[in-house]
Amino acid sequence: MTDKPLADIEDVDVLDDGDGEDVSGIRLKPVPQDGLRRRWYALHAHSGQEANVQNMLIAAAEQEGLSDLISNVLVPMEENTDLRPGTKASPSRKSYPGYVLVQLPEHPENYAELWHLIKETPGVTGFIGSRTLPVPLEDSEIAEIVEVSRGEKARPKPKVEFDEGERVKIIDGSFANFIGKIDEINAERGNMKVMVEIFERLTSVEVEFWQVERV
Repeated sequence: MTDKPLADIEDVDVLDDGDGEDVSGIRLKPVPQDGLRRRWYALHAHSGQEANVQNMLIAAAEQEGLSDLISNVLVPMEENTDLRPGTKASPSRKSYPGYVLVQLPEHPENYAELWHLIKETPGVTGFIGSRTLPVPLEDSEIAEIVEVSRGEKARPKPKVEFDEGERVKIIDGSFANFIGKIDEINAERGNMKVMVEIFERLTSVEVEFWQVERV
């Protein structure tokens, strides 16, 4: 774990590939010294739209004069260890597909213009948290994510606590509350494929370990 304060991490440009499918850089900047406490929050975003959401939030904040309130927007990336010779896959991939991290004043729901801007951004489906209030992440978590994105630290491999064929319930994401059987486990990537019934047909969906629980 890094001991460097997040405010001291130098700027890294956001790189746009033009189609919103990949981001190979991050951007962090010091927060304004205005007496407001900033916290990091996770936004749910439509799959494949994380980069678009990032860029739209930054642009909208500048246009509406809210850049001081939306201090940083981050799409976590990591090295793509699944590359095969001759493939055209990107050398980096999203660490948390479907999520965008934002640094905002604590209790962002109390800032009407900010709250409206985020909620109305295309591709955003809501905050991680309770039904009415977003729950902040720890700064230490964000510092580790930054290190992984820069290649300074490998992403910790999650402990495998599931078995193929086991019944699980999906508790987060587009398929939340679906129950199915584990079809395949990828310990290196920390995800699995679960067979769930959709429209009376078995369908394979990919989820992270933390998105499921035993039934």
